Amino acid sequence: MKNHTIDALNWRYATKVFDSTRTLSAEQETIILESLRLSASSFGLQPWKFIVVRDGAKRQELRKAAWDQGQITDSSLLVVLATPKNVDAKLVAAYIDSVSTIEHVDRKNLAGYETMINNSITAKGEANARDWAARQAYVAMGTALLAAAESAIDACPMEGFDPARFDSILGLDKLGFESRAVIAFGFRSSTDKHATETKVRFSKKEVFLEI
Repeated sequence: MKNHTIDALNWRYATKVFDSTRTLSAEQETIILESLRLSASSFGLQPWKFIVVRDGAKRQELRKAAWDQGQITDSSLLVVLATPKNVDAKLVAAYIDSVSTIEHVDRKNLAGYETMINNSITAKGEANARDWAARQAYVAMGTALLAAAESAIDACPMEGFDPARFDSILGLDKLGFESRAVIAFGFRSSTDKHATETKVRFSKKEVFLEI
């Protein structure tokens, strides 16, 4: 089967060594950042913040808090995915305000929808609501990884870092957010041996269950 998306997914891999001399164009950056912004989320609530780290000194600090992984400093674009510590009525209200404005709907007519979302979040409990928000961020991560692959942009999703140190370095704790994951974007180095390795995936028989 010949398909651009499938070809792109076969091409991509978690890039371990980036070519630090190559940078994304403004258009390529826009593709990545817009894919994050436009990602799906439950209720459309978008419980996230995407921190684009451009400051070189900050990146060096983050690298130390990520067990000295080179992708943090050598990639062209570094994005930290964060979610709110408090998933609450204030967040829901901001979303409903946005719906009202963009869709030109009287906010009074959205009261039932707002109540339904709040009830759903309240029922989860604080800890589960925070976990739920994290899962939404991972949806955005998947969207960005696919967008990157389809544009021949290399990427590496990362969880190997100290979240508390990241939060402190980036000032996220003061903003009420917590870091969940990192994605490094750029172009693979010719020295990255992983680029030529055969992709390891389970067979269709092993991963699909038809009922």
